[in-house]
Amino acid sequence: MLSTTHEEIALGISDGTSVASLRDLIDAHLHMPFPLRRNPHEAEATAGVDAWLRTWGLAEEPGVTTMIACTRPAELASCISADVDPGLLQIVANQIAYQFVFDDRAEDIGQRSPGLLLPMLFESIAILRDGRPPGTLLGAALADLHRQVRERCTPAQAARWAWKSREYVHGLLYEAVAQAQPYLLRAADCTSIRSLIAGVEPFYPLCEAAQPDELSPTELHHPVVQRLGRLSADAAVWIPDLFSAVKEQRAGGMINLALAHQRENGCSLQDAVLLAIRQINDTIEEFQVLHAEVEPELSPAGVGYVEGMTGWVGGCYHWSRTVPRYADVTTVAAVS
Repeated sequence: MLSTTHEEIALGISDGTSVASLRDLIDAHLHMPFPLRRNPHEAEATAGVDAWLRTWGLAEEPGVTTMIACTRPAELASCISADVDPGLLQIVANQIAYQFVFDDRAEDIGQRSPGLLLPMLFESIAILRDGRPPGTLLGAALADLHRQVRERCTPAQAARWAWKSREYVHGLLYEAVAQAQPYLLRAADCTSIRSLIAGVEPFYPLCEAAQPDELSPTELHHPVVQRLGRLSADAAVWIPDLFSAVKEQRAGGMINLALAHQRENGCSLQDAVLLAIRQINDTIEEFQVLHAEVEPELSPAGVGYVEGMTGWVGGCYHWSRTVPRYADVTTVAAVS
């Protein structure tokens, strides 16, 4: 376990410079080897997301426009997919926007009762698995997103997208049950649920589609490539957990890596953030080591696919630092 004291926290970085806010503390201790890069078509993707949400009636849903302004899905898409073409960037941005809407809706309903989520989840699974027509605005948006993916991806890639998307949908029920139970969720429990609801892995088939050639089954199912996918998805969602911990704590959230460490160790939020950072740093280090190990074995398409995973880690960090949704992190001091 990471042992921290207030004196150690106050140092902030190794040269002795102190840090003021919790965001500064994260920046000082998190190992982030991937620089900020943005897609040159970000502005078009932003306009495209707004138009897409209006087309499917979601922009008129209560709170959606404000939420989108606070989360900036096209900005996140730009940071994680800096090199993709405008068409694929738009699909990524639309999917991020959809998942933000879907996730917030599921959280709101699930907090009242996990069972109330079932109609919403059943509709999504029916669309993704059986191609059934939607009956709600949210379902219609998902059906259109599925269409976009099928048109851009190969049948195998689209099938993987649908499979990973169904896993994400199922994960939201786990989250609702966990939130409703008086069970002490430890860090391991939280990471298990977080891996399902992260919503990162459904984007990996889009990373495949960004390559000039299809990956071979050998590359796609290579044990190291599979492990890289797990590490990337974990790091990509745990990093925003650092920046959203204040918001989630104030809202009574449970499924957050830093808050899980706080519950498990009975420590301050600042110390819990440092515990989570150590876990993330170890994950990023393992990702880098395995990436370097497997890269010589991969085709250009395989290399590009893994680089897409890298984009998720760096992109989520750079987006999380400044997105309005997590602005509360700047209001908490680095030392409790």
